[in-house]
Amino acid sequence: MKFTVGVAMSPLDQLIPLAQTAEECGFANIGLPDSLFYMETAAADYPYTPDGSRMWNAETPWVDPLIAAAAMGAATSTIGFYTNVLKLGSRNPLLLARQVGSVANLTGNRFGFGVGIGWAPEEFEWCGVPFKKRGARVDEMIEVIKLVLAGGMVEFHGEFFDFDKLQMSPAPSKPVPFYVGGHTDVALRRAARVGDGWTSAMMKFNDIVETKKKLDDLRAEYGRADEPFEIQVVCIDRFGKDGYAELAEAGVTDSIVVPWIFDGVGFDGSLEAKQDSMRKFAASYIN
Repeated sequence: MKFTVGVAMSPLDQLIPLAQTAEECGFANIGLPDSLFYMETAAADYPYTPDGSRMWNAETPWVDPLIAAAAMGAATSTIGFYTNVLKLGSRNPLLLARQVGSVANLTGNRFGFGVGIGWAPEEFEWCGVPFKKRGARVDEMIEVIKLVLAGGMVEFHGEFFDFDKLQMSPAPSKPVPFYVGGHTDVALRRAARVGDGWTSAMMKFNDIVETKKKLDDLRAEYGRADEPFEIQVVCIDRFGKDGYAELAEAGVTDSIVVPWIFDGVGFDGSLEAKQDSMRKFAASYIN
């Protein structure tokens, strides 16, 4: 099982040195979150906290994850990056295809595209995209982005997107893996059908085991049981050598961790404290 460092809500000037330290320590990836903006009043509850509240405020630092991946990729040589997750619903697939292809090329195929729909109606409506039929729209977006990234002259004629023959060059020399996020049955079915993996928000171990079983069944239904498939999780109740061994035994391929949290260092903690925590974690569980 690999370990990914989650860098959500860290100050922007820490991102590059955190990536460099993570690479030195032997972490496999950096997980990059996504947030377009903070609306003063949200029309919907945040789906990944018990009370629906957001875990951040208007002053919390965010950065475009694709730009961050390119910047950190330029300062490293082996560590991977993936979005965890980028909210597709409010975006345009052709613009995203250009961005994702650029990051994949600039990082030497070290980028994975973790995708979700998005939970906030405002992110859709204020970006000029209807909230209605968002799931079907995202399904079509994934199809478009994969088609364009594969290279060559392509065209697409769908319900939401329609274009004649075009080509984006250079295409990545290897396929960009798509990791599909979400905990609903529809999201799991999407991951099993078109994803190269599934990525979670915060979950308890027993829920992860149950979800893994659902994904196995769905992938068999789609004839994909023998294809490689990543299980990337943020587990909130299994830690230490025994806990990580349980996750690996359950079929988790990638545990997303925030090492400094274990040492009582907050998201806004110092760079040095976070680096020390990564080194301590790596000494205990990676090296």
